[in-house]
Amino acid sequence: MASLTRIRICSLFPRHFSSILTQDSTTPLTSKQKSRTALSLLKSEQNPDKILEICRAASLTPAESNLDKISLSIAITKLSESKSFESIRSFLEELKSRPDLKTEHFLTKAIILYGRAGMLDHSIRTFKQMDDLSIPRTTKSLNGLLYACVLAKKHAEVSSIFREFPKVYSISPDLDTYNTVIKSFCDSGSSLSVYAILNEMERKKCEPNVSSYNMLIAGLYKEEKYDEVGKVLELMKKKDCNVGVSTYNVRIQSLCKAEKSVEGKALFEGMLSRGMKPNSVTYYHLIYGFCKEGNLEEAKRLFDDMGTRRIVHDSKCYFALIYYLCQGGDFDAALRVCKDSMAKDWFPNFSTMKALVDGLVSSSKVEEAREIVGKIKEKFPSKADMWKEVEEGFPQ
Repeated sequence: MASLTRIRICSLFPRHFSSILTQDSTTPLTSKQKSRTALSLLKSEQNPDKILEICRAASLTPAESNLDKISLSIAITKLSESKSFESIRSFLEELKSRPDLKTEHFLTKAIILYGRAGMLDHSIRTFKQMDDLSIPRTTKSLNGLLYACVLAKKHAEVSSIFREFPKVYSISPDLDTYNTVIKSFCDSGSSLSVYAILNEMERKKCEPNVSSYNMLIAGLYKEEKYDEVGKVLELMKKKDCNVGVSTYNVRIQSLCKAEKSVEGKALFEGMLSRGMKPNSVTYYHLIYGFCKEGNLEEAKRLFDDMGTRRIVHDSKCYFALIYYLCQGGDFDAALRVCKDSMAKDWFPNFSTMKALVDGLVSSSKVEEAREIVGKIKEKFPSKADMWKEVEEGFPQ
C-alpha cells in the first residue's frame, strides 16, 4: 500500500525535475541532501517557474524537516514578491491532494504558507476544508490560522477569528492562541488592548508567560508609551514572572530601534549592576543601534567588550559591524573583523564583501583585497564568476 502511495505521489512530478538538483551527478541524492541543495538554489533563484521546479524536484513539504520549512518559506516569499499567486495556489493545492498529507499538521502548515503569501482567503478556505476531509480541528490549526493573519498583516481578521471561531468550531484557546493575538495587537499599534486579553487569560486560568509580556513591552515602546512599560514590569513582578535577560533585550532593542541607543546602553549598564549577564543578543542590538546612528567607535568598544567578558560573538554581530564599518570608510577595522569572522567560517553577503574589497583597493591595499576574494572563491567555488569583474578592476 505504501509503495502504491509513493507511485501516485511521484506521478505528480515530472521526472526531469530531479536533474535540477543532481546537476549531472550520477549519484542519487538522499532526502536531506535534496533539501539542502534546494535551499541553496532557492536563496539565489528569482525565476518563479524555476522556484517551483526546485520545490518539486526536492519534494519539499512543510510537514517534513526544518530544512523543508525554511526552503518553502523562502520559495513562497519570493513567489509572492513576484505576484505569482496562481503558482502558489497550484503548488499548495497539489500538495493538499496527496493522500499522505491529508492531516491537520500539514494543512496547518499550508494555512501558514498561504498567510505568508498574503492569500488569507485561501488560509481560511483550507481551515474550513477540514470538514470535507473529515480531519478533526484542534487548537493547533486555529493557532495556525491566527498566525497566518498576522503574517498577512490582516489584524482585523485576527480579532474576528479569535472571537468567533473557538465558539463555532468548539476549540479552546491556549497560551499560543493568546500570544498570537497579543502580537497582532502590538504589531497593529493597539498595545493597550492587550490588557483586556491579559484579564481574559486570568479569568480562563491561562497564565501569561515572559513572551506575552515581552511582546506587550515592545509594542508600548513602539507606540512611545514609555510610562506603561513601567506598569508592565511591575505587573510581571506581581505575577512572579521573572524579569530576566530576554526582557532587557526587548527593551534595549526597542530603544535602539527608536535611535535611543544611549538610553539602551544605560539600561545595559543597569543590567550589569544588578549582576545580570548579558548575552550575544544584547550586544547585537546595541552594536546595530550605535552603528545605525553613526557611532562606530562605541559599536567597536561594545564588540571588544564581548571578548573581555567572554561572551561568544555570533555571526550577526560580525556582519552588522563589518557592513557599517565599510559604510563609514573604516576599512582597516572592517578587514580585521572580517578576517576573524571568516576564520569562524562566517562570510558576510556579497554586497558587504564587495564594499570591503572595493574599499581596500581604494586605500591601496590591493593584496589584502586579493586575499579576501581568494578566500571567498575557495569557500564558494560555484560563485567565483561573481568576482571576475571585480578582480579585473584591480590595479595591475
